[in-house]
Amino acid sequence: MRISFLPLSAALTAASCLPSPAAGGFYGDPPDETHPWAIHDMNRPQPRRVEPGTFSSQEQPGKPPADAIILFDGSPAALEKWAADKNPPEPTKWIVKDGTLQCVPGAGYIRSREEFGDCQLHLEWSAPAKVEGNSQGRGNSGVFLMGQVEVQVLDNFNNPTYADGFAGSVYGVNPPLVNALVAPGQWQVYDITFRRPIFKDGKEIETGYLTVFLNGVLVQDHTPLEGGGGHMGRSKPHPFPEKGPLKLQDHGNPVRYRNIWYRPLPKRPAEGGDGSHLSPEATAAQRKAIATGIRAGADKLTGRDQMLHLMESLTYEADAATTTKVGDLATTWWKSITETPASQLEAKKGEIMQVHNAVKYLVRFKMLPDSFPLNEGIRKLIKDNSWDK
Repeated sequence: MRISFLPLSAALTAASCLPSPAAGGFYGDPPDETHPWAIHDMNRPQPRRVEPGTFSSQEQPGKPPADAIILFDGSPAALEKWAADKNPPEPTKWIVKDGTLQCVPGAGYIRSREEFGDCQLHLEWSAPAKVEGNSQGRGNSGVFLMGQVEVQVLDNFNNPTYADGFAGSVYGVNPPLVNALVAPGQWQVYDITFRRPIFKDGKEIETGYLTVFLNGVLVQDHTPLEGGGGHMGRSKPHPFPEKGPLKLQDHGNPVRYRNIWYRPLPKRPAEGGDGSHLSPEATAAQRKAIATGIRAGADKLTGRDQMLHLMESLTYEADAATTTKVGDLATTWWKSITETPASQLEAKKGEIMQVHNAVKYLVRFKMLPDSFPLNEGIRKLIKDNSWDK
């Protein structure tokens, strides 16, 4: 990780394109008390690659992303990943039919044997094509994240009911923004982002929330959980376990499911995960670790490359010994520049501009003092040669 951010400009000569981690100069606002990374920081870890899946059609389910954990793929063997919602667990009476997981009325809730917490969840459901009943008695089921928070499943196609019990609602908490259902018998698609509430010492330090897309339409926009929801009673905030099962509801209707998978989400900063905005303590620890790694790499280098690496480390952590070492290396490098014949100086323009950018950055953000040895001399050299134009 390093602050080798972007090329200085197209004007840099090939001589400046050295295999130095700081070859791009210093760029972007630096780290601060709650942000361990600079803006546009090339030291920040690169996102990992995930091969995306494909979208579903009414005729067939799509393909999950490469890192998805499959809960139901349409095969009869997938039923082994589920159990009746009883303690101790026992085999469910739900059935796999034509590649779908179908509720058998009276069989009771079903729960995944796999347990998980914060996640991206995808599933598809279909209410019976033959319309029977109305309000809550028509195509009713439910998706319970961690077994506690219900996203309602209900055939509300031309079927009004109470708003916080509509399909796509956080049941008993928040109605969907819109009714985006297709006709009964067709497949409805839920894409859900779930974050459980985080408690510390018995107090909620970060609210849990749900974001839900129904058939590609946003119906829950970062909705606070308010404890999880429930039937007839208003829920209150309470701690959640780290993991729990996914439960599907038997409400007496033969609702079908297919293509059920999830992706675990990384921890949030409030529970020790990485993020753009961290606590001062976590930020200081992260910055120290980055600086230590850069200095370890600098020990294997010499001359200007070592100097630039050590300069870079100062953007993350002040260190008197490193500052002294940078000064010594800068003095040696500057001596070599001043001894360069005028006829050969143009060839070193890229190198000089690179060091100038680093020094200017560090002085600007008070990581090196104005009196740093190179600060005045290098600026005068650049001006004398009109490189500042």
